[in-house]
Amino acid sequence: MACGLFVVLAAACSPGGGGGSGGYVAAAGNAKPVAQTVEQLAAKVGCRPKIQVDAAELRQGHCKTRDGEFFITTFSTEAGKDAWMDTAPEYNPHLVGYLWTALSTRKVLDKIRVRLNGDLHLSDHRTKSPTPSP
Repeated sequence: MACGLFVVLAAACSPGGGGGSGGYVAAAGNAKPVAQTVEQLAAKVGCRPKIQVDAAELRQGHCKTRDGEFFITTFSTEAGKDAWMDTAPEYNPHLVGYLWTALSTRKVLDKIRVRLNGDLHLSDHRTKSPTPSP
């Protein structure tokens, strides 16, 4: 019994696989959102972010890695993320996860996408873009 409980707790606390979950972690068969900080997301792609905005409703950090330059923004609420995305530049694609976005060129986002577990949004930032077939 104790071993089974450990497995469920370990799954609930794990950072997730690489399946485009955007921060959702499966535990005992249910997807539970797990909010991540700018620093946690940046660490997944080998970056120590330079924080540009540090406010209660959102935080934004700039990263420059061998993959390229990008911004990671985290939000305190989904409504705040949606409002920000409604005003996001249409010409730049985003990776989107639970309470976060990453903004850069498509080339850079393609390089960091799997490590961040984000969904690619090309123009309509609330609609996932289809994944190209290999």
